[in-house]
Amino acid sequence: MSHGKPDGRVVSVNVAEDKGVQKTPQRSVTLIAEHGVEGDAHAGPWHRQVSLLADESVATMRAQGLEVGPGAFGENVTTEGIVVHQLPVGTQLRMGEALLEVTQIGKVCHDRCVIYQQAGDCVMPREGIFVRVLEGGDVRPGDAITLEKRSLIRGAVLTVSDKGSRGEREDESGAALAGLLEEMGAAVVARAVVPDERDQITTALVRLADETGANLVLTTGGTGFTTRDVTPEATLDVIDRPAPGFAEAMRAGSLAKTPHAMLSRAVSGLRGRTLIINMPGSPRACQEQFAMVAPALPHAIEKLLDLGGDCATPAPPAGDGTAESLDAEAPATPAS
Repeated sequence: MSHGKPDGRVVSVNVAEDKGVQKTPQRSVTLIAEHGVEGDAHAGPWHRQVSLLADESVATMRAQGLEVGPGAFGENVTTEGIVVHQLPVGTQLRMGEALLEVTQIGKVCHDRCVIYQQAGDCVMPREGIFVRVLEGGDVRPGDAITLEKRSLIRGAVLTVSDKGSRGEREDESGAALAGLLEEMGAAVVARAVVPDERDQITTALVRLADETGANLVLTTGGTGFTTRDVTPEATLDVIDRPAPGFAEAMRAGSLAKTPHAMLSRAVSGLRGRTLIINMPGSPRACQEQFAMVAPALPHAIEKLLDLGGDCATPAPPAGDGTAESLDAEAPATPAS
C-alpha cells in the first residue's frame, strides 16, 4: 500500500438505477467487492464495475458553455488531482475504504447521449475510465485517492543473445528480470529474445515500447566491449530523450564491488512514455543492478506518465523536499 500524501481526492459519488442516464450525486456510496456501486445499474460481475471521470475533464466541457456537474457524464466517481485516463490498465488505487484496479480506459459510445447532442462532443468516451472493486467499502466526497505506485509499472524484458535466440541457452537473465518486476508489484506485459544484431534489437525495442503498452523496457545482454555488443547503440537509435541516471547509478554501485564495472557501456533513456534501461547479461548481475534502480522506478513512471499536479485544478503540494517528491531524485547510496 502506498503511503504519504494522497494523489487526488473524490469530488462526488454518483448513482443511477437505470443505464444510459445521468447519475445523481450522493452523500456516500458503498462499493462491493467484485460487484461495484451498491444500487447502481452498471454494477455486476464484469470488468466495468465502477466508472471514473476527472473533474478536470468535465471542466473542458464547461468551457464550451455547458452547465454540467458531477454525474452528468454517467460516471460513478468524479475525481480531482489525477489525470485518470493516463493510468495504465492494472493500476491499483485506494479510494476511501475501497481498493480498485483499472480495467479499461475510455469506451465506445454506440448511442449519442444528451451531452453530445448539445455540444457535439462528449469527454467520457476519451477520458473516462473503468475499474473493478478488489476490496469494498464506503466512499464519500472529500475522500483521498492514493495510487499504488508500483502497480503503474508495465514492464517488458528484451534479452539480447546470439545463443539465446537460437535456443542454445536458457534465458535465465530475462526470467530473473521478469521475476524481479513481478516481485515489486509490476506487471510484465511482454518478453522477447533477439540476437546481437543492431537492427533486430532496434526493431524489438520499438515494438515493445510502442505496441505492447509497456512503460518500462529492461534489456539484458550486449553492453560490453566485444564487437557483437551493440545493445547501447541500438537503444540510442530509438530513444527520444536521455535519462542517464539509471545507467550511472548501476555503474557507480557496481564499482564498489569490482573495477570491471567500468567496462559497462549500458545506457538508459526515454522513448515517448516508455523508459528503457540496459541491464547486464548475467542473472546475478541483473539482480544486483536492478536493486540499485528499483527504488526510483515507481516515481519515475509516475512522472513519465504526467500523472497529477498539472491539471486545471491543482493537486495538493508534491511534498516537503523528500526524495519521494523530487522529480530527479535518485537513491543516495546504491543498494548492495
